[in-house]
Amino acid sequence: MPIRILVVDDEPQIVRALRINLRAREYEVDTAADGASALHAAASRHPDLVVLDLGLPDMEGVEVIRGLRGWTEAPIIVLSGRAGSTDKVAALDAGADDYVTKPFGVDELLARIRAVTRRVGAGGGGSPTVHIGQHTVNLADRVVNAADGSPVRLTPTEWHLIEILAANPGKLVSQRLLLERVWGPTYTRETNYLRQYMAQLRRKLEDDPAHPRHLLTEPGMGYRLLPGA
Repeated sequence: MPIRILVVDDEPQIVRALRINLRAREYEVDTAADGASALHAAASRHPDLVVLDLGLPDMEGVEVIRGLRGWTEAPIIVLSGRAGSTDKVAALDAGADDYVTKPFGVDELLARIRAVTRRVGAGGGGSPTVHIGQHTVNLADRVVNAADGSPVRLTPTEWHLIEILAANPGKLVSQRLLLERVWGPTYTRETNYLRQYMAQLRRKLEDDPAHPRHLLTEPGMGYRLLPGA
């Protein structure tokens, strides 16, 4: 089966050039010009790999990476005119697999695509929808609905926590990792932040917040998400 690649860039000439070159090498290609369209396309088309520009018109590319990493492990290659190490580190820390600086050679990008698909393996394998009790969490659209269809609002911080936990279903996620990913490396001792926000999430998503079945605490170690109805 051909590898499906999602190209996310707001420069039409780059999108056109990549579409022509990738299709000539028998890749299937979808495109998106902004972050919201990219997340929708990823949820509906399930690309095997994403080529992503950081400077999108509606949101930072790093936020798109975080949104994707909430449910898929499909390789992400960042393609950006930002050459600074800070931008590279932020993208890689958010979950990108590689970083190519503009202007770039198509042959180099194709070599990176071949390398990352060999290393990681084609296919994301995740699902953009997670069930937490009677609630349905759509990670791609960032929408939560209760059993009756009514919306449940999560704050940006709550979303970030859910995305990380949902990317590791059933696995223990350490306090340190959550604090570093959500608040930054200088907050690794602020475990009270996690207690506060996990309590908020349980009140919003658990049927019985005092006796959670899905958002579990492993005392002194971290947290675990057990998805399911």
